[in-house]
Amino acid sequence: MLARKFFAFVFVCLVSATLLAAPPVLNTSHPDKYVVVKGDTLWDISARFLRDPWRWPDVWQANPQVKNPHLIYPGDVISLSYDANGKPVLRIQRGRQTVKLSPGIRATKLDRAIPTIPLDAIRQFLSRPLVLTQKEIDAAAYVVASAGEHVVAGAGDRVYVRGIKGDTQSKFSLFQPGKPYRNPGADKDDILGIEAIYVGEGTAQAFGDPTTLLLTSTEREARSGDRVMPFDENEISEHFMPHAPRTKVEGGAIIGVVDGVSQIGQHQIVVLNKGTQDKMDIGTVLAVYRSGETIHDLVTTENRDDTVTLPDERAGTLMVFRSFDRVSYALVMEATRAMHIYDAVRNPPEL
Repeated sequence: MLARKFFAFVFVCLVSATLLAAPPVLNTSHPDKYVVVKGDTLWDISARFLRDPWRWPDVWQANPQVKNPHLIYPGDVISLSYDANGKPVLRIQRGRQTVKLSPGIRATKLDRAIPTIPLDAIRQFLSRPLVLTQKEIDAAAYVVASAGEHVVAGAGDRVYVRGIKGDTQSKFSLFQPGKPYRNPGADKDDILGIEAIYVGEGTAQAFGDPTTLLLTSTEREARSGDRVMPFDENEISEHFMPHAPRTKVEGGAIIGVVDGVSQIGQHQIVVLNKGTQDKMDIGTVLAVYRSGETIHDLVTTENRDDTVTLPDERAGTLMVFRSFDRVSYALVMEATRAMHIYDAVRNPPEL
């Protein structure tokens, strides 16, 4: 019996490995060559060749003899060919030299090579706190008053802050606690995280209790009670390697959308109820499914009150670009129909 179970397990693993190793499907209208132009993204170019553009690492292979072969510039020519096993391979031609494309991490400025995805849509979200716990909010320093008896303050104004410890950090970020994020239908006390609404930045002019902070830039009015945290000098990577989730995603859903729109489309930012605890790391690609509507069956004669839930419909693809403990932020890369809050997110079909 144990041997039978063992061989059954091995068979399942082999089948799973075979499925995962299946080559990406080409776009039915793929070109043989494409010349890169300014404004292109790596995702856009891959979409010209592949049905699922996020699978570009499967068709780009590193050439260790070429320095940074994965960098792509306007004017480069991308061509499609096949290896000895018939697997599609993308190559890049630059001048007289032809190299294989690599999915490795970029190491040069993005104002030279084309970006992976449209960075303008997410750049402001890469270096700011987006989600905090109640414990972090309670422990943060806070604005107690504005100088000059102002009720609100903006860039160029001074504010007084209590709770700043030490005098080695001079630059700070201000934010306002926003709405709590919860799982659909969860208990009100089960909070996944709290939105941190960015207010601005400031520099310390005089340390003490309170510390005097000069607001150097603001995106909204600073008020008494705003939280203050040390500015994070560590640059968050703007380079993304798309990949399927590390594990099967169950119960995943869109629980928020930036700017509060009711319908979600391409290049909008959404909040997911899965984070690092669920192995949701940067670059994770997910499929979005619009929840099937429950309708009355007006045809049946057996039960006039009978209802039926329609199947979930595939609505698009998104990619995680910031991940926190229990939530993550993702950019909608493709949208085949309008998406909504509480639509499900799952592992993308690879075949």
